[in-house]
Amino acid sequence: MIRKYLLLAMLATSMGVATAQTETSGREKVYHAEATKYNALDHTKLRVSFSLEKRELYGEEWLTAAPYFYPTDSLVLDAQAMLIHSVNLCDKNGNIGRSLSYKYENDKLTIQLDKTYQRGEKYTVYIKYTSQPEKVGKEGSQAINDAKGLFFINPTKEDKNRPIEIWTQGETRSNSTWFPTIDETNQKSSQEIYITVPERFITLSNGVLTSSKKDGKGQRTDYWVFKQKHAPYLFFLGAGEYAQIKDKPWRGKVPLTYYVEHEYADVAKRIFGKTGEMMEFFSTLLNCDYPWPTYDQITAQEYVSGAMENTTATLHSSMAQQTAESLNDENKWESVVAHELFHHWFGDLVTAESWANLTVNESFANYSEYLWFEHKYGKDYADYHLGRDISGYKNSGSYHKHLVRFDYEKADDMFDAVSYNKGGGILHMLRNYLGDKAFFEGMSKYLKDNKFGTGEAHQLRLAFEAVSGRDLNWFFNQWYFNYGNVVMTPKITYDSAKGEAVLEIGQDEKLPFQFPLEVDIYDGGKYERKEVWVSAKPKNEFRFKVSPNYSLIDVDPRGLIVGDEAPYKTAEQYLFQYNRANDYKSRNQAVEYAVVTGNNEILIAALRDPFFRLCIKAIQGLRQSNANQWAPIVENLANNDPENLVKAAAITQLSYLRDARYKSLFENAVKIPSRSIKVAAASGLVALDPSLAGQYIDKIDLKSLNFEQFMTFYPYILKSKDEKYLPILLDKVIYYPLYPEQYQAPIKEGFNWLMSTDNTELTKKAAKTLGNVFGWFSEDEKKLLRKVSEDGLKIKEDLLKKNPNSESVKAQIDLLKNIKW
Repeated sequence: MIRKYLLLAMLATSMGVATAQTETSGREKVYHAEATKYNALDHTKLRVSFSLEKRELYGEEWLTAAPYFYPTDSLVLDAQAMLIHSVNLCDKNGNIGRSLSYKYENDKLTIQLDKTYQRGEKYTVYIKYTSQPEKVGKEGSQAINDAKGLFFINPTKEDKNRPIEIWTQGETRSNSTWFPTIDETNQKSSQEIYITVPERFITLSNGVLTSSKKDGKGQRTDYWVFKQKHAPYLFFLGAGEYAQIKDKPWRGKVPLTYYVEHEYADVAKRIFGKTGEMMEFFSTLLNCDYPWPTYDQITAQEYVSGAMENTTATLHSSMAQQTAESLNDENKWESVVAHELFHHWFGDLVTAESWANLTVNESFANYSEYLWFEHKYGKDYADYHLGRDISGYKNSGSYHKHLVRFDYEKADDMFDAVSYNKGGGILHMLRNYLGDKAFFEGMSKYLKDNKFGTGEAHQLRLAFEAVSGRDLNWFFNQWYFNYGNVVMTPKITYDSAKGEAVLEIGQDEKLPFQFPLEVDIYDGGKYERKEVWVSAKPKNEFRFKVSPNYSLIDVDPRGLIVGDEAPYKTAEQYLFQYNRANDYKSRNQAVEYAVVTGNNEILIAALRDPFFRLCIKAIQGLRQSNANQWAPIVENLANNDPENLVKAAAITQLSYLRDARYKSLFENAVKIPSRSIKVAAASGLVALDPSLAGQYIDKIDLKSLNFEQFMTFYPYILKSKDEKYLPILLDKVIYYPLYPEQYQAPIKEGFNWLMSTDNTELTKKAAKTLGNVFGWFSEDEKKLLRKVSEDGLKIKEDLLKKNPNSESVKAQIDLLKNIKW
């Protein structure tokens, strides 16, 4: 839903510098324009150190800038929750000179310069300051759940089993919490930074580590230099107790380094080790070599999002860190590695000129996942991945959002299933419309024309038009500057008088689209693919010469169209489609039909599908009522399939039968070094004999249990009352009112146990989880989630009555009372 705003007046200082970041220009809604450039950043030099106890950064900054076009005698910087100690003018050599007058209020530092500077006339100001990230007033969002910019993790080592970490998160406007800057996407600056830390810490920033000097008192200062220019939100600072793993440099000249927690040092190359291959693939595909001098990747505990493409220094959530047994199944983080690397072209080299145009960053990074999977693992794998993305968009409730939109409420709101999932699907449509050669040449032209600068959707369009010679206004107006997606209702009849099949494509009358549409025709043992043009009107009709007994007409067989396709085929046609179609979308469509309807013939056929993900879907769709038909095939898969994930799915399906004949299969499988297989086999054994739960519960990854598997171990967990299980239990029981009614009472018992423990960290996680996921649910579900917090609060208040002097319980009550819904 798009909210309407009151018209906002533009505010200006006496020096003529606008302070507001939005304008309306007479529009009904607020309009987030590209930020006006009064001054242009040139270079940022920083010297920083830390107080771990106070969670503060002590900084000195030498900031070089110049008027962008019009003369000015002032500089306005973003500086959030800081103490400003002094501001001075520097001479040409960077020496600190005369004091400058300044005003600091509302997170803005306004500096009165010594004179009026002309366009391009550089000046350098020196700022001494203290960063206080814990006092940042801005709240996070669903995409980036904390906006304080600078994070201290376990800084005083209160938890001996966790590392100390310091890291920054700049997107969207949070780097101005740890250094004053013009925190806008259309600013670009080179940088250098001196970071002083305890000797045992490693440090990381953008660019190259140029020197490292110890002071003889247990401290060390590392000097990082980045000579190229990039946006302020891409600046990065990291430090802490990490293992550093060096990989083979790309093309022998670009160093590749991974920073992980020490226990993951042995598997770091398995997690990130395809980076060099990705770098080569993307450089060749784009005809634009990786443009930066180095590439580092680092993990972060308690990270506020998934990952962040800080230039040369990508930050990953600790979810990237996986065990060897997990990696034996799959590297679940591989798509993220590709995504963040691709940003180093789309986002870092060419940056969205405003958050409204985020698509030129995130849609490309999303589509890079498709490109990598297609290259590395084949088209089925890529189509599967894109199909999941498009389903995610369609289930996100984002139909009415434009891809390029200037009326967002907060910049963080742009980080959604439209900018990512839908945007990636739109690029896939454009690629198939233009053809690979024109599409990738257009991408390359866009990058080269705008490198080290900014871009927007119109520049993207012009690049593709210049290469292809085709006008693309119709495409961009429809997909970038409008909302919605294709809602297609195919209908097929047969005109016996003319010997033609008549395909009618119906669309939403209120929002019809135009697009090229592929149609596969199967007739008399022959196959032909045709392309028709669907006009932007409610009904389009197409005719094809076929025999009266034609087998199938399959619309959009490759799944190129972003949108919905109403079902129009018979069971016999779906079976034919599965057996004859080559494309993933058509095979998957038939399997999904079979899962919903229980069509055993299609499901059994799909157990032999060459793509393992479709095989898994077929296994999971089988019904126990006809197990005699499929059990031997599934047992063979459980024993012999080369994919661990297929074996695990097969074992899981067999475990639901509660048949003792599979006990030896489970006993052998539980010894295999595979997380998914161990979980499936252990769950199967416990389902046969609940007394075995204690034997296996600590040998498997409880976090990876599906709900049915979790319920197998749940009675043991409840009976044990061992608090070591509570962190895992929390992720299940926090949603107890949303489960089917028969499960709510037993799950509520676990919730009551969780809340009755005096554990501030778990309560904090529960409150944070409820706040973070709240926006994902319907209004009725939101009421139920509020009830969770109310029930938890009552339990904590009863606990306080028993321990009236407990400060920790009081703190937990405050956490539950102040959930950020």
